[in-house]
Amino acid sequence: MPSHFQLLKTDTATAARRGRLQTLHGVIETPIFMPVGTQGTVKAVTPVQLREVGAQIILGNTYHLNLRPGSELVRDMGGLHKFMGWDGPILTDSGGFQVFSLSKLRNIQDDGIAFQSHLDGAKLFLGPREVMTIQANLGSDIAMVIDECPPWPCTRDECRAAVDRSYRWAKLCKQIATDNGFLAGGHHVFAIAQGSTYDDLRREAAESLAELDFPGYAVGGVSVGEPEPEMLKQVAATTPFMPAGKPRYTMGLGTPSQILKMIGLGVDMFDCVHPTRVSRNGAAFTPDGMINLRNERYRADSSPLVEGLDNYTCRQFSRAYLRHLVMANEILASTLLTIHNLHFYLDLVAQARARIEAGDFAAWSKAWISRYEAGEASG
Repeated sequence: MPSHFQLLKTDTATAARRGRLQTLHGVIETPIFMPVGTQGTVKAVTPVQLREVGAQIILGNTYHLNLRPGSELVRDMGGLHKFMGWDGPILTDSGGFQVFSLSKLRNIQDDGIAFQSHLDGAKLFLGPREVMTIQANLGSDIAMVIDECPPWPCTRDECRAAVDRSYRWAKLCKQIATDNGFLAGGHHVFAIAQGSTYDDLRREAAESLAELDFPGYAVGGVSVGEPEPEMLKQVAATTPFMPAGKPRYTMGLGTPSQILKMIGLGVDMFDCVHPTRVSRNGAAFTPDGMINLRNERYRADSSPLVEGLDNYTCRQFSRAYLRHLVMANEILASTLLTIHNLHFYLDLVAQARARIEAGDFAAWSKAWISRYEAGEASG
């Protein structure tokens, strides 16, 4: 039986990889960025628009979808793909990070996490069986195990306990997914390596999870408040010890330059709310950094957001018009900027794939990052 993941090429100057991941709902070319559809929608855009900007896979959120409308309802409506009108692959996170972010409302136990709903205060529980059942109800192409994400900073003892607990939960998640036929049905389950800022615990987590032979692996517990150099150090301390023949995913980040840096560290998959969130605040990405369209300098700017970038927003509208929409608080501003910003991210990883194939990823990414960060610094 052929592997679900093909490693097509590895860069000679960096750890960048070009791969292909097979899922029930289609093939994913990696490296790839995944737009975030927390509540069964990528905010401000339709599934058709997602396809037009090059989205191959999107995210759904286990925690939020189980609270509202409920995973059983989604299951009874034919699964998340049918429910939200998206026929491509979907990855769902386990909900563990949302519970982490609700630290005042949760209690971590050996068998799972007891917490209160942020909507109505109802008492709820998420453990390995619950998260695998919810994701099976949703029909996820890729389901994430539940893990404990330690805070930053944290003590070594706190991190040790989180790594050990996450390993036990991951093992249970895989066993449950095997017993209920989820894995046999062609769905994937990805493990999550924790370890905070402790390189030896990161390595231990990655190596111990690798022995469990999951279909894919994620770097967890990064971008939780630490500075960028520390975040990149944590990724670099983890990815070398993940299986080379399985996809690698860094969860919940980052900026365009961070994504290129992490591709160079051997990461294949990314997600982040950043491009959609800043769209709703009137900001847009360019090769020279992010720009704020509220600035007066764009009031009479007839140029597109990015000259030559082939998306609907750049083809049709000027910076002046987009600024007008932002200043007038028109809903269309969010849609047009989201189209552009998602396409900017997806075009960037498409360029990265091409450069890895061409063999010049290292020089290209260094130049791209230099230009982008210089623009950010001067902007």
